[in-house]
Amino acid sequence: MTILVCSFLVLTSPVLPGGAMQYAKLAGRSAPPQGLRVFYVSHSLMWYAPKPIGEMAEAAGIKNHELVGLQSLGASRTIQHWNLPEDRNQAKKALQTGEVDVFIMSPISFPDEGVENFVKLGLEHNPNMRFIVQLSWGGGDIDNQDFPKGAFDNVNKEKTPEQLNSLYERNIQEGEAQADAINKKYGKGQKILALVPSAQAMVALRTKIANNDWPGLTRQGELFVDAVHPSAPMEALNTYLHFAVLYGQSPVGLPMPGMLTKAKRKDWGDNFNRSLQELAWETVTSYPYSLVIKAAEP
Repeated sequence: MTILVCSFLVLTSPVLPGGAMQYAKLAGRSAPPQGLRVFYVSHSLMWYAPKPIGEMAEAAGIKNHELVGLQSLGASRTIQHWNLPEDRNQAKKALQTGEVDVFIMSPISFPDEGVENFVKLGLEHNPNMRFIVQLSWGGGDIDNQDFPKGAFDNVNKEKTPEQLNSLYERNIQEGEAQADAINKKYGKGQKILALVPSAQAMVALRTKIANNDWPGLTRQGELFVDAVHPSAPMEALNTYLHFAVLYGQSPVGLPMPGMLTKAKRKDWGDNFNRSLQELAWETVTSYPYSLVIKAAEP
């Protein structure tokens, strides 16, 4: 049986201008995909990921991965990045060069007008580029449709699987609706915008902890350093999700990232890391909006 893995960057033509947009992978194929030029506009639930993703790409044998830039604003909607003054707006400047292959955003609630604005601008200068949007979990255990409301000072993180199942449901649905609309409006028959299922992976991991099914973690609260921000295991999991969506490749078997090694927890060793990698890959390949498809062929 052969496992076929295709990312959303697979296009019909074998070679495209700039040589940056052909991605398909057969499991076990020795040749890795070509590196990408990537720009991020981010809040604090994503801005730790770009550098480790570059390290993962290098470890996976992906050459010429380039972090073009990272524009960071705390607790930011994507429209806030769009509305930055022109002289400070590094994201717009990067897109206007036409030298970005993938532009990655992390809105809070959906729809976010800034997402479509950046898509339109990017395509004007590079019609072959693609876009990735993170579906973030809600700080204070709220659905981000309700942001910024929430009991941020006193959050009960130890929820039941039933409570977790619907925790971020409305915002995920709104994110999918915006992805559908953008792909229909700008995709010309292709899907040009993918979603990273960060909220869903958070729910999956917390559910396993609630069911006492994750060695190394006994409380859901261990995934957070405060009411909002992730601790090392969740940072690692989210970074693996991004790597998988960006390159359409499994992170399973990659070296342990720095955020886990720096934690210096004996129970967060190689097996723990591999479990995070496997969860990331399963979450991505089970989620249609990631546009990473794992299909079994006879």
